[in-house]
Amino acid sequence: MPEIEWIPCGNVNCYIVRGDDGSILVDTARTKYRERILERCRQEEIRLIVLTHTHMDHCQNAEFLARQLQVPVAAAKEDASLIQDNMRQELKADTLAGRIVLAASLEAFRKDEIPSFEIDVFLKEGDSLEQYGVPARVISLPGHTDGSIGLDVEGGGLIVGDALMNMFYPTVSMLYHDRNAMLESAEKISRLGERTIYFGHGRPRRNRNWR
Repeated sequence: MPEIEWIPCGNVNCYIVRGDDGSILVDTARTKYRERILERCRQEEIRLIVLTHTHMDHCQNAEFLARQLQVPVAAAKEDASLIQDNMRQELKADTLAGRIVLAASLEAFRKDEIPSFEIDVFLKEGDSLEQYGVPARVISLPGHTDGSIGLDVEGGGLIVGDALMNMFYPTVSMLYHDRNAMLESAEKISRLGERTIYFGHGRPRRNRNWR
C-alpha cells in the first residue's frame, strides 16, 4: 500500500508518495524551503516530480530539485505557459478571504521569479504513475488553472493541489481562472467518495460533498 507523506512548507504543501518500487514528489514550494525538501527527498528513491499546477508557490523549486535529484518534471500541458508568466491565466475571487489571498498571490506573481525549467512529461486524465513506482492515476481538475491536476493514490488518498483549499476553512478553491470548471472539478472530487484529501494549502481531511 502506498504512503503519502505531508511536507508543510509555510502555507504551501508538498507531498512524497512512496510506493513499493519508488517514490514521487508532488509540488516543490518556494525557494526558501528547497534545502528542507531536498534533504527529505534524498532519503527516498524519487523518480518523478509532479506539479499539480505551475503557480510559483508550487513550482519555484522545480528546476533546482529536478537538477539535484536528476529526475524529470511532470505537469499538464495546459499550464506550461504559466512557467514564464503566472499572470497569463487571470485569477478571480468571490469571497473576502479569497480576495485577501488573491492580492497576496498577485503580489508574489509580480515579484518572485520562477527559475526556468521544462516540463519533461505531460500528464493528462487517467495517466498511470506505475512506471515511476507509485500506484496512482492522474485526475484532471481544471478551474484554478486550466491545467490543474490531482493524483488519486491507491488506498484512498487524493492529492488535489489548489482545486480545493483548507487555508482558513475547507472549501472549493478560493481563487479560480474558470469558475464553472472549478465547481465541476469539486463535484468530480465529491463523486469519488471516501478519500483523504491532501490540499495544496492546509491540513489533510476526509472527503465530503464539495458542491
